[in-house]
Amino acid sequence: MGRPKIEPVVWRAPAPGPKPSPTALPPLTVHPVNGFGAEDVLVDSDGTVLTGLSDGRIVRLAPDGSRIEVVAATGGRPLGLEHHPDGLLVCDAHRGLLLVTGSDVAVLVPRGPDLNLCNNAAVAEDGTVYFTDSTSRFDLEHYRADLIEHSSTGRLLRRTPDGALDVLLTGLNFANGVALTPDRSAVIVSDMAAYRLHKVPVTGPTAAASDTTVFVDDLPGFADNLSLGTDGLLWLAFASPRDPVLDALLGKPPVFRQFLWRLPQKLQPAPRRTVWVRALDPATGATVHDFHGSPPDFHMATGVRESGGTVWLGSLQEPAVAAFTVPK
Repeated sequence: MGRPKIEPVVWRAPAPGPKPSPTALPPLTVHPVNGFGAEDVLVDSDGTVLTGLSDGRIVRLAPDGSRIEVVAATGGRPLGLEHHPDGLLVCDAHRGLLLVTGSDVAVLVPRGPDLNLCNNAAVAEDGTVYFTDSTSRFDLEHYRADLIEHSSTGRLLRRTPDGALDVLLTGLNFANGVALTPDRSAVIVSDMAAYRLHKVPVTGPTAAASDTTVFVDDLPGFADNLSLGTDGLLWLAFASPRDPVLDALLGKPPVFRQFLWRLPQKLQPAPRRTVWVRALDPATGATVHDFHGSPPDFHMATGVRESGGTVWLGSLQEPAVAAFTVPK
C-alpha cells in the first residue's frame, strides 16, 4: 500500500526548555517476549509483566523473564495496557478500545468515525476510561506522516461506565500517553509532537476543557506513554530526542515536508537509538529522575512503568521488554 498524502501545517517549534543533566541509564535487563513490538508494559500485583505484540497477542512474563504465556489475542495491534475493574483494558490501534476478560475480547469503542488510532489510557476506580486518539488522519503504520504533517487532529476522550463517550480535548499533535494524577482530579496527557504535557481537570467545578493548562512545556523529546508509579511519580518515556531537521522544516513552507515525505524512509528523520525515561513530580512537573543512555540491545522506549523500585520498559521497535532498578 502506498503512502498517504500529507497536507503540512506550518508550526514553529519552540526551543527546548532548560534540561536537567541526565543520569546515566542504569544497567538494563532485557527479556525477550517471543514476538515483536512490545509497545507498553503493565505490572500485575504479583510482579508479572504484561505487554502487547504486533501480531495481536498479549503476553505475560514472569518477573525474571523465565516464563511467557499468552493471555489473549486481540486480532489487531495492541498498544497501551491498563488494569480495569472488569479486566484488562487494551488500546488497540487497529480495533479500538478493548476490554479483555479471561480470553474474551470485548470492543468498548470500535475503530471508526469516533476513534481512529487508540493509543494509551488511564482508568479511574469506577471504570471511567480516559484515552487518546492520536490522529484522525493516519494509521499506526504511517505515524511518521502525522509528525511531519503536524495537522493537530489528536484528541483526549473519556468513556464512562454507562458507555457514554465524551471528547475532553482536541487539537493535539499525535496525542499519546495518559495518566491520572494521584488524587484522580486531573488527567495528564502527552501532546507528543508539540513537546508538551497538558493537565485536564476531570472532577470538581473546573472539570472543563477550557480549564486545561500546560503542565510541562518545551520538552526535549517525543513524550510517549505515561504512567503513575508506585513511588507516586509520573513516569514518561521519550521515544526519541527531538530531531533538529524536522523542527527546522516545521516552520518552513509545506512543500519542503511534502518533498521529505516522498523520500525513501531511510532518508527521513527517524528515532535515535536511545533509551530515555524521566520521572516528574505530579504536582509541579519538576524533574525527579532523568535516565538516558544508548544500550546496544534495546532502544526506543515507548512504554514505562515503575513498580516497587523497578522500572519496566516497552518498545515499539524491539522483540523484548527491559527493566532496571532505580538507584538509591
